[in-house]
Amino acid sequence: MWFAAGALCAAGAGLYLRSEYEKEQLSVERTVLESPKIRKDRTLVFLSDLHEHRFGDTNERLLAAVDEVAPDLVLVGGDMIISKGRADTAVSLGLIEKLADRYPVFCGNGNHENRLLWERKVYGSAYEDYVGCLKRFGVKILENRTEWYGKDMAVTGIDLEQGIYRKFRPERLTEEEIEQKAGKASRERFQILLCHSPLHFHACRNWGADLTLSGHFHGGTIRIPYLGGVMTPQYQFFLPYCAGEFQSDGKYMIVSRGLGTHSINIRLNNKPQVVVVDLKRK
Repeated sequence: MWFAAGALCAAGAGLYLRSEYEKEQLSVERTVLESPKIRKDRTLVFLSDLHEHRFGDTNERLLAAVDEVAPDLVLVGGDMIISKGRADTAVSLGLIEKLADRYPVFCGNGNHENRLLWERKVYGSAYEDYVGCLKRFGVKILENRTEWYGKDMAVTGIDLEQGIYRKFRPERLTEEEIEQKAGKASRERFQILLCHSPLHFHACRNWGADLTLSGHFHGGTIRIPYLGGVMTPQYQFFLPYCAGEFQSDGKYMIVSRGLGTHSINIRLNNKPQVVVVDLKRK
């Protein structure tokens, strides 16, 4: 009995140490996509779910990873901050300010940013303060709106409703709702959609997104070979859309494993991810 208890404690300690180590191991992973809509080859970096994490005292390791890629555009997919009784934004603002000094930056919102709006009695003007800082940095804020980049790209961000993030039985998103919120998709330009939850690829694809960029699920917390992520923040188990690249009818979705953790502060076989997308002329 004592031997079994000791073995369990040792295994638990080993997994904890492995998780603490892995949370600091950035993984830069590239995907190449070709489209006849692309007129000029471009490189994008997609960052999501930082949750105020630091890779180095001032996120210098994360900045160095982005600088090594030297992207044309940085896309931010939401949940960079933490809103849990108070708004913690200093780390994400410090990172995004440095990124905006180097690159064009477009930001969408996740549930943590939107919670500042949903619960104004708790957070007051925290959302306006956060967005105001981003605008002063020169960041394009995609609150249910589209920005063009170059002559061949359209980037849209959508703010999802609170019910989309509900535990166990989230509400369903439709392409009609996306259009009501953010307008019609561009047909001539390569259309990118920042949609924080990856549960709704079908709606994003049907709306007209050539590429949907999502996060939210943190890779499933623990990833098991051949089975994928174990659990999402909404308590879905072994959901295929926890992380990775997906294709349907010539449309793509890339789901980031994210950069930080929140609530369940574990990463096993699930390194923090910087997503790089190389868009090529077809």
